[in-house]
Amino acid sequence: MEALKKVTKFIHRKTLIYKTGVEYGDYTLNHVLGCSHGCLYPCYAYLQKKRFHSVDSYEDWCEPALVENTLELLDKELPKYKSKIEILHLCFTTDPFMYQYQEIQDMTLSVIERANMAGVRCRVLTKGVLPFELVSFSRSNEYGITLVSTNESFRERIEPGAAPWKKRLDALYALHKNGCKTWVSIEPYPTPNIQRQNLQELLKKINFVDRIIFGRMNYSKAVSGYEGYKHFFHEKALEVIDFCRRESIQYHIKEGTMMNQCRGLQ
Repeated sequence: MEALKKVTKFIHRKTLIYKTGVEYGDYTLNHVLGCSHGCLYPCYAYLQKKRFHSVDSYEDWCEPALVENTLELLDKELPKYKSKIEILHLCFTTDPFMYQYQEIQDMTLSVIERANMAGVRCRVLTKGVLPFELVSFSRSNEYGITLVSTNESFRERIEPGAAPWKKRLDALYALHKNGCKTWVSIEPYPTPNIQRQNLQELLKKINFVDRIIFGRMNYSKAVSGYEGYKHFFHEKALEVIDFCRRESIQYHIKEGTMMNQCRGLQ
């Protein structure tokens, strides 16, 4: 059995729920500051928090701080927002099921439970392991994992603190088999000079999901240095679209991934 990690930092916040400007988002909350997964794509969330001085360093970012008044804020804000929320996303700047952090998992489960009791459905995205307890929550919730490669050596290098990709996928499949809505985010997808791989092999492993989101890797000199990278991402997006149409899976292609975005949404 793997050793669990302990949260050592706690913070207070004045507010929790907010309207997000992210293209496929609605309302969201982030009940943790930082993320132990330490992704090296680089991570947009880390870059933003570093820019605005919410964290001092990458090492600081990788030591998550739990918002200890999360449930109090949630009880206060849900009555105000519940009629406006189409779906509550967990999370945009952290991971709700941070790998090997039981305290964060327990808080996330409490958040989902209270949201569902208020009539608010949740959409979850993680690079951790989705707990099987989620089968007992509202069937209107949507549970997702990030999966950009099925090469474990690449995962260890680029997502050093995240769960092994197969553990993520097995947990997602278990929820699917028990009637839950599931989805996968293939973002940020790497160019071949970062990781050479067969996208079709990855897609075949997730052919049971209800939705796939696909997006290019950003903020990387290696990507912009790859000759024809715009055409590469465009072609890979077309592969995703074709696969999803054949398998009757909903899809969303992130803005900026295709050279002509008119085919990017279903």
